[in-house]
Amino acid sequence: MKTSADAVRDYLSAVEREASALPAERRQELLADLAEHIEVTRAERPDIALGEILAGLGDPRTIATTALAEAGVGATGVPVKDVDGAPVRRGKVHPLVPLLMLTLSLPFMMVFHELPGPAFGVLFRIVGAVLLCTSVHWTTVQKTSGVLLTAVLPSAVFATANLSGTGPATGTPALLANLTVFALLAATAVWLWRARRV
Repeated sequence: MKTSADAVRDYLSAVEREASALPAERRQELLADLAEHIEVTRAERPDIALGEILAGLGDPRTIATTALAEAGVGATGVPVKDVDGAPVRRGKVHPLVPLLMLTLSLPFMMVFHELPGPAFGVLFRIVGAVLLCTSVHWTTVQKTSGVLLTAVLPSAVFATANLSGTGPATGTPALLANLTVFALLAATAVWLWRARRV
């Protein structure tokens, strides 16, 4: 029968195997961080089963892929290079940057209705979506959901309202519509912040 120590050892071995392309020092640091996290969580929350703790950490392959991407190393162990031959560094943008850009794009457009305000708001939204999509802090599903909820959906709603002429032009209806969209942007940003990989 497997003990909890065996389950932890198997999990860490799987992460080590998947992250074999990482430099040895970085790989040992990753394993030590995971082991410490497991230990601390078990001490603080004895009511949670070990399987839940390990599942909460994520799949060993996903953890290794993220660590490799942050280290700028490909799965083969060869440093990833850009077109100029310089090592690619990923994950250097703080996860708060794309979330703030996506959330604040609407208030920026509302406050500065005269040009160049709307243009900068759209630029904020596009750059925020690109930074979100290229970040190593979220899974593909989280990135897709985030872009759909913070960039595509609000843009589609506003474009449809403006083109059909049925959208509220001014006053309380326009303010309520804008506040609703802003609440959606803020709620999505909070969800992404809480769901990010640390």
